[in-house]
Amino acid sequence: MKTGEQIKKLKPMPESKPCPCCQSDLTIKHGKRKIKRTIVQVYKCMSCGKFFSDRKLKHKSYDAKTILRAITQYNKGFTLEQASKEMSKRFHQQIPLSTLRSWIKEYSSICTFRKLRDKAIKLYPDRDMIFSHSLQHNQVYEFQLHKAKLELQAKELPEQKFSLLKKYLEEVSTQSFPHHIFQPKQDAEELSRSSQMKFHTLDFVKSEKQSLASELASLGLHLAGTNKERHEAVQNFMIANDSATVSCEVPVYLTNDDISYFKGKGFLVDFENCKTPITGHIDILQIRNGSIHILDYKPGARKVNAASQLTMYALALASRTKLAVKDFRCAWFDDRNYYEFFPLHAVYKLRKAEKLP
Repeated sequence: MKTGEQIKKLKPMPESKPCPCCQSDLTIKHGKRKIKRTIVQVYKCMSCGKFFSDRKLKHKSYDAKTILRAITQYNKGFTLEQASKEMSKRFHQQIPLSTLRSWIKEYSSICTFRKLRDKAIKLYPDRDMIFSHSLQHNQVYEFQLHKAKLELQAKELPEQKFSLLKKYLEEVSTQSFPHHIFQPKQDAEELSRSSQMKFHTLDFVKSEKQSLASELASLGLHLAGTNKERHEAVQNFMIANDSATVSCEVPVYLTNDDISYFKGKGFLVDFENCKTPITGHIDILQIRNGSIHILDYKPGARKVNAASQLTMYALALASRTKLAVKDFRCAWFDDRNYYEFFPLHAVYKLRKAEKLP
């Protein structure tokens, strides 16, 4: 075991895993071990000296990727037989139907789309539930829209509000959407991106909660080959397997007119040093519990504060859809933590006896 001074000089490796014993990020790869049908990576913690592996799905003879890919195929609309054949064709894995059935049942409390699946298949019987479209927005973003889930979650919002949100989401992949806003001119400076913005917010309550989003992220991360693939893996797993995620990588933007409107309504929005339009892409958009939830996956969520970025997303989506800011909730999360807040409370000080804007 290293001394205290030696540990202080160490830096986390790019592909390191936090130690499950002491939560230290100072871990190194320490070989691999074969367990039945799978090979697991072994790590050593340089802080406490303990060894651990990346095998989180214990007591399984199949590796995590195989299990989660098979469940995802089923929730995309395949029958058990079709999902089994697809796994054999794409990943060269022969899975008995009884085994696949047991996996689906075991993870149904986290992969909650199972309860909507029969209704979704009736709406889109040809496994055409998830629409994907690559957006050339300075870099490539894979916009996804779960058409079946969007229809099935309509009851969670008043009809007019749902229609406004649906109209915007369906317009994203069309030529009428202003995609040029997300593509800076060659002779101009970089766009003002929401992920790089910091602005002053009011004091607001940030709730730390137990959320299915973290459990879904924990499973989805098994499908990421590298750190760069983490966002995509979490997004793909959630849109296919949960019951609330209706869209991923949703482009939004905030114009100077939008900012002037909010200021005129008494919002405390300080974007004076930012060039407009301010652009961004919402990681995950959910409809549940009567609200529209804007989620951002942040590795190491406990150590970051994404309030400015998420508040901008809420203001931008409210502007684009003509919905009220009070209709939105925001949260950032990882596979262990989930922090939620009302974006309205971050930019608007409600006076007594005043109606929410």
